[in-house]
Amino acid sequence: MRHIDFTSGPVGRKILLFSLPLMVGNVFQQLYNVVDTLVVGKFLGEAPLAAVGSAYTLMIFLTSILIGLTMGAGVYFSLCFGRKNFDRMKQAVFISFLSIGLLTVIMNGAAYLLLDELISFMQVPFEVIPYIRDYLWWILTGLLAVFLYNFGAALLRAVGDSVTPLLFLILSSLMNVALDILFVVYLDFGVSGAAEATVISQYASGAGIFIYCLFRREFHISGKDRVWSREIFWDMSKLSLLTSLQQSIMNFGILLVQGLVNSFGTTVMAAFAAGVKIDTIAYSPLQDFGNAFSTYVAQNWGAGKKARIRQGVITAGKMIFLFSILASCLVSLLAPTLMGFFVPETAEEVIAVGAHYLRIEGSCYLGIGILFMLYGFYRAIKRAGTSVILTILSLGTRVVLAYFLSSFPEIGVTGIWISIPIGWALADMYGIIKGYKLVR
Repeated sequence: MRHIDFTSGPVGRKILLFSLPLMVGNVFQQLYNVVDTLVVGKFLGEAPLAAVGSAYTLMIFLTSILIGLTMGAGVYFSLCFGRKNFDRMKQAVFISFLSIGLLTVIMNGAAYLLLDELISFMQVPFEVIPYIRDYLWWILTGLLAVFLYNFGAALLRAVGDSVTPLLFLILSSLMNVALDILFVVYLDFGVSGAAEATVISQYASGAGIFIYCLFRREFHISGKDRVWSREIFWDMSKLSLLTSLQQSIMNFGILLVQGLVNSFGTTVMAAFAAGVKIDTIAYSPLQDFGNAFSTYVAQNWGAGKKARIRQGVITAGKMIFLFSILASCLVSLLAPTLMGFFVPETAEEVIAVGAHYLRIEGSCYLGIGILFMLYGFYRAIKRAGTSVILTILSLGTRVVLAYFLSSFPEIGVTGIWISIPIGWALADMYGIIKGYKLVR
């Protein structure tokens, strides 16, 4: 059985070994939409690229609800694992799978019913609407696959296995690349072909990891485990709902910013679509490191080892700092080159706008790196409400400043870009001050 017990042994080495597969896995996960963006931008043009970018923001908001719920459930699984209470963990797996699965089906149906209203809310330009509607119609069918994969991954990571989710993700990501090229370039399916390729690949990873978990002996759910417990449901819901709220608030704020970006026209939309993909790939390892740190803290919190948690905070903080600086240097220096991967060289204005965005965001990755670490810490010690506060501070500042600053003609779209790191910094200050009192 592949798992890592964080309650003993070297701190830095174990966190790094656990987080590396998560980091690699997230890069492959980003390939789902990055490949769509790259292929669409290169072969279909500016308007389809803008459509995929806006659709991505909406899908991130919808999937963040599911991912937040599975992350919260994963923390509960980790706490049970740290306490060696395996019977309670299995019962929690059964209860969370039923409840989150049902919510996924309901949410999927609602998204289809409100599809036109959602497109209107995002202020999508008229010439982009046909493309984004075609893309969303297909991509929404993958919500159930997103649930299956993230639930299985959360369960495996809770017991310290971050390698198996990576293997399934690599397989499906490579499948997505091949299908994207086949459907869009050779079969000329257009923007819907990119969505179909993504959905097929998502179901490959979702169904695959679900079947794998069914055959893992330690996850075998017997008749005595398939019992509904109101106590476990509500105890787990305190983590899952607050984590989901934090994730959805964060991405709803991003959705509001996307609507503001769309109001600046197709060129800015296309630049933002490509820039966000680069941005996300650059700092996604920081997010995964925060998730790995959360598992570390949760297991030790469950085992009652607070001194070891303090040791982990210092070690993880040093790692976050080093990686953030490296990512910032690379993205800031290579911004125009990176944009050139997503759009033709002739799209000079799109490249210029995207590079400007990347240089502002890229220089501030330390801010979001610290924020991801704080999210993981508070989630692990069952203070997910604090994570919600951090998100409100970060996103509230970002949205208000973005709308205010961009309203000045001399600042324009730059006001949207600079509001993002300001929001990160404000949330970091609050989280560090509050966290210091808990770990000293």
